[in-house]
Amino acid sequence: MRSTIKLSTMGLFLLLALNSSCKDRAQNQTTVSDQNASEAILENNKGQAFIEDDESTPNVLQIAIGSADHTTLVAAVQAAELENVLVNAGPLMVFAPTNAAFDALPEGTVEDLLKPENKDALANILKYHVTPGNYSKDFLKKFKKLGQANNQNVSVEVKGDDVFIGGAKIIGSVPAGNGIVHVVDKVILPPTQ
Repeated sequence: MRSTIKLSTMGLFLLLALNSSCKDRAQNQTTVSDQNASEAILENNKGQAFIEDDESTPNVLQIAIGSADHTTLVAAVQAAELENVLVNAGPLMVFAPTNAAFDALPEGTVEDLLKPENKDALANILKYHVTPGNYSKDFLKKFKKLGQANNQNVSVEVKGDDVFIGGAKIIGSVPAGNGIVHVVDKVILPPTQ
């Protein structure tokens, strides 16, 4: 009888140990899963664009993010994952189309470009809005063409006091810590190759 009680007691302890081990394994799997999800989020939010800095002069990306007139541009930059490009030391000139400029595109164009499968085409269009340098609107009057970040050239036209970049009129300029943002009234589309 005593050996039966010993065996029963040992069996009970084994069952408890096994049950506890299964619970620990499930908790560890959940913890590992949560940790992997957190690492994936951190992986997507790496780089200079995600460093908090309230003391420096805002960079070109921060200026766009802070503008109610550029929410579509910011959404496009995020969809193309170009945030870190716009916060580098520069200097950069960004020709920033307003929300109204994006709204003027044919219906469905913006929605289509924001799809993950169109990320490369979107990035090409956005890079066509960026030029190395930090030139004022008046200084840009001296140029006929600018070399853009997508390795294509864009025309510069002067009509009176107005400056047009690829047909888009500069309607305002905001100095940035790493360059300048020239607000434009049109989305500048690169020539097809």
